[in-house]
Amino acid sequence: MPTALLRDDDDVQAREALILGHPPRIAPLQPADYPPDAYSLVKGEHAVAVGPQAAAQSGALDPSRPLSDHTATLMRHPDLYRAQMTYGLQLNLRSLLAPRDRELLILRTGWLCQAPFEWGEHVHIGKRIGLTSEEIERVTQGPEAAGWGEHDRALLRAVDELHFDAMISDATWAVLARRLDERQLIELPCIVGHYHLVAFYQNSLRMRPRPENRGLAAR
Repeated sequence: MPTALLRDDDDVQAREALILGHPPRIAPLQPADYPPDAYSLVKGEHAVAVGPQAAAQSGALDPSRPLSDHTATLMRHPDLYRAQMTYGLQLNLRSLLAPRDRELLILRTGWLCQAPFEWGEHVHIGKRIGLTSEEIERVTQGPEAAGWGEHDRALLRAVDELHFDAMISDATWAVLARRLDERQLIELPCIVGHYHLVAFYQNSLRMRPRPENRGLAAR
């Protein structure tokens, strides 16, 4: 079973060109077409993007400013957006996993899916909770890279096993269970699965990252 999806710079550029070198397949809603409760719906998403403390300090989102293209695209299916955000917020703001564990899982998922939007966003979030550029670079190299501790290595290996085999092996599970309780162990594959879902729709709809999101080049 392969444990990494390593690409050189030319391959990464080709991947980004495939996704971002074409117009979005579904255009974001224009402000005049937003549903009436649009800004109240995105409060949780805003908290994930900037952090709960920053979101609380900034108060309500400014209705005079357009929503992000990501949100304005999903708003074309508001019922699905509500359901997706409810689940996403549970796995982020109310996660039982340590922030470092969660972001390592998400980053490895985003890299294996070669998802420019997801990877770039979570490089930013990962740095906010303490990951270094060196560790983020090591995520791209996978669980066998030198420098990981036992627990971090098992987290990354779990993502690879779920991605390639749809199951965490007994050996990896045993290492994870030394530090994670039952609820955290249940949550772990749910987070990996959720961020596969996010990568699938972001890549397939060719959603545009924010200008400060450097995509697969972000470290």
